Amino acid sequence: MQKETVVTVISKISDRPVNLDAALVVIYGLDLGRKFDLTREETLIGRSSKCDIQIDQESVSRNHAAIANTREGVKIRDAGSTNGTFINDEVVEGDRELRNGDLVKIGRTIFKYIAGGNIEAAYHDEIYRLTTMDGLTQIYNRRYFDEQLDREISRSRRYERVLSLVLVDIDHFKKVNDKFGHLAGDSVLKQLASTVRTRIRREDVFARYGGEEFAILLPEVALVGARQLSEKVRRLVEKQRFEFDRQPIPVTISLGVAVLDPRHREPGDLVRAADEKLFEAKTGGRNRVIA
Repeated sequence: MQKETVVTVISKISDRPVNLDAALVVIYGLDLGRKFDLTREETLIGRSSKCDIQIDQESVSRNHAAIANTREGVKIRDAGSTNGTFINDEVVEGDRELRNGDLVKIGRTIFKYIAGGNIEAAYHDEIYRLTTMDGLTQIYNRRYFDEQLDREISRSRRYERVLSLVLVDIDHFKKVNDKFGHLAGDSVLKQLASTVRTRIRREDVFARYGGEEFAILLPEVALVGARQLSEKVRRLVEKQRFEFDRQPIPVTISLGVAVLDPRHREPGDLVRAADEKLFEAKTGGRNRVIA
């Protein structure tokens, strides 16, 4: 009697994902700090409720992008979206391999890609980083600024050293969003932060203070020096070419400058003093420095 041949079906080993230790972490947008493990062979991202990672925003297509976990690495491709998929501000064309630390922007949401041997440790490091950094502009956030303001005021009084504060506001920012869209507005905020950062000393604290408002804390800089720095920053922004999707966007800023004095009993008093000067700059015609 002839023995029956038994055939065992085995899935192609070469098709199985091997880079399972990878994830996306939301660093800007809704669900801030949420981690999405990339354990599937393919992870779909989009506005549709059927997507593995759903982003309910108008600027996100129903099926926006897909991430494949393969033996060759973790790769992302745009799925024919309206507004494109970006890695580190570069448009994704075809299949693009993701590398540890890459920033993935889909609509107005920014993810950070993390991969490696101890992904949980990397995730917790990123969560800690989110307590101090603004995910969009990659500069300090309001929480960190407030902590440093308290610290520098105490230090200034203890050692009798000057301390200046500059508040910066983008002129007519609502018009930028209304005319060019919120994606363009986000791009302007990022470009502005990168531009201003080139003029900031290591000991200064540059932070995103509000929606379109920024703050610069200047330890051991008197009013004259703070005014000079502010004017340099104003001119730099005025000359800088801001653009989104190859379309130029005119951008100017208004700045208010204040210095710590004995009348400022609380940190908020120094902030209010700078804010009053900023208000003067805005009501006085904008694109100017008032100290």
